[in-house]
Amino acid sequence: MSDAKALRERILGLVSEYQAANWPEKPFTPGQDRVPVSGKVFDAEDVQYLVDASLDFWLTTGRFGDEFEKKLAEEVGTRYALLVNSGSSANLVALAALTSHLLKDRRLRPGDEVISVSSGFPTTINPIIQLGMIPVLVDVEIPTYNVDVAKLEAAIGPKTRAIMMAHTLGNPFNLKVVKALCEKHNLWLIEDDCDALGAEYEGKRTGTWGDIATVSFYPAHHITMGEGGAVMMSQGIIKRSAESFRDWGRDCWCPPGHDNTCGKRFEWQLGDLPQGYDHKYIYSHIGYNLKATDMQAAVGVSQLKKLPGFIQRRRENFAFLKENLKQFEEFLILPEATPNSNPSWFGFPITVREGAPFSRNELTGHLESKKIGTRLLFAGNLMRQPAYQNVEYRIAGETPNADIIMNRTFWIGVYPGINDAMREYMVDMFREFISARV
Repeated sequence: MSDAKALRERILGLVSEYQAANWPEKPFTPGQDRVPVSGKVFDAEDVQYLVDASLDFWLTTGRFGDEFEKKLAEEVGTRYALLVNSGSSANLVALAALTSHLLKDRRLRPGDEVISVSSGFPTTINPIIQLGMIPVLVDVEIPTYNVDVAKLEAAIGPKTRAIMMAHTLGNPFNLKVVKALCEKHNLWLIEDDCDALGAEYEGKRTGTWGDIATVSFYPAHHITMGEGGAVMMSQGIIKRSAESFRDWGRDCWCPPGHDNTCGKRFEWQLGDLPQGYDHKYIYSHIGYNLKATDMQAAVGVSQLKKLPGFIQRRRENFAFLKENLKQFEEFLILPEATPNSNPSWFGFPITVREGAPFSRNELTGHLESKKIGTRLLFAGNLMRQPAYQNVEYRIAGETPNADIIMNRTFWIGVYPGINDAMREYMVDMFREFISARV
């Protein structure tokens, strides 16, 4: 064994010892320890993968990136997955990929309309605006918090070319209806799967129904690599376009550190460039640099092994909260899975009923004072946010539920780091608050 290889094994062994010493398991103390809404869950193997990649000192995407893309595509059920530096970047790349000249008459163009929902996370609709298209916003249902499909077809107009929306908090939207409308009207379907990795609709994974899909690996999400995201698709032409937009807009598809994988690097003639111009420096799209590092990918490879267990624990925590908060349904609207779906829950959304003897802010204030983390349902009614005051958009009908969400909805955590003692404490604090007001 070489000295370097032996040293690497020693280092990785010490990493395992360090992880156990630096992050020991601690018992939960109610009222003293915080119950977060989300967070990273990791073990010694994850840290070992990170250190192993750092010892290569290959700082851009490399062997772990290749492995992660292959295994993620296999896990989700798509032909391809492309690693990027965040879920937000994934949404940008996904929509940009559909503007490519490679798609000919079906390419998206400035001024086209893209349907989304009135309540959600900003970076689902931001790429529509950033790429010069017009968001068309449809209201959502409560308690699924997904698009109201009864209002969806009326939102389709002569300029509508795509539907781009998220599976809210891991709960799939009605993919059967949405997919049928896309086929009927020849629309692209972009699935924002950032909160829903592992969810299923009619027995089929989310992320595989649309033309292209996205996922996030921020610490709050189902698996993490710190920052990071991915774009997933099964059509080769879309993969080529997405890869180009991710990688500076270049026409070349060689991975970092490799040359001439096409076998004719100096034989291309594109645009007004001279014959034989180096293909590594030919650009066919107005692109970005949105790649991730191999150290991030290494953590992702390790975390992906744990995904089934993470999803199962999320479902267990959700089921516990649903069962034990039913006693307060006179005052609280509890979440419901979309029919025919098996969610991969990101959070547990709750809406305070109209006429309840307390407000959302009073309830969340109590929970926060007891060290139970809460979050609003992202941006509430997106068009009431200051960022969109001077943005061109179209609202399809009224959006009363988006306003209800803005004023009366919040969510609490179900992530795998919440143990039995934590979730029992959460229910106790709901009981303490509500019993004092009724």
